[in-house]
Amino acid sequence: MTSIMKSVDVDVPVRTAYNQWTQFEEFPRFMGGVEEIRQIDPTLTRWKTKVGGVEREFDAQITEQHPDERVAWKSVSGPEQAGVVTFHRLNDEQSRVTVQLDWTPDDAVEKIGSALHVDDRQVQGDLDRFKEFIEGRGTEDGAWRGEVR
Repeated sequence: MTSIMKSVDVDVPVRTAYNQWTQFEEFPRFMGGVEEIRQIDPTLTRWKTKVGGVEREFDAQITEQHPDERVAWKSVSGPEQAGVVTFHRLNDEQSRVTVQLDWTPDDAVEKIGSALHVDDRQVQGDLDRFKEFIEGRGTEDGAWRGEVR
């Protein structure tokens, strides 16, 4: 099992950052390798990814969601992974987004990539692109404020 923890500070209020993050179908706009995400129901998403020429489809279940605080998930098919993204208020106009991800590399290529910290750089790159995306917009393009316990 590989563990990653990365953060980025964004120049938007925590509510804006959280609201945008709940728009899972928009992830391909800032996450590398993510080709499509479909929201099947309030807690189930279907992902299509292509990383290093390898295409995968898997489902992820939202296991916990608290507005303006956190969204946690785990895979229910495909590659084994689980994680949480937390949102921290820095001041009225800035927030910190932190991703913690645990995943199990499937094959030799993924194991080598993990050993070389390619996955760390991918997560940080995704967060940096999220920062550009949300700051460039200045506002979220939707929100889901429901609770999942």
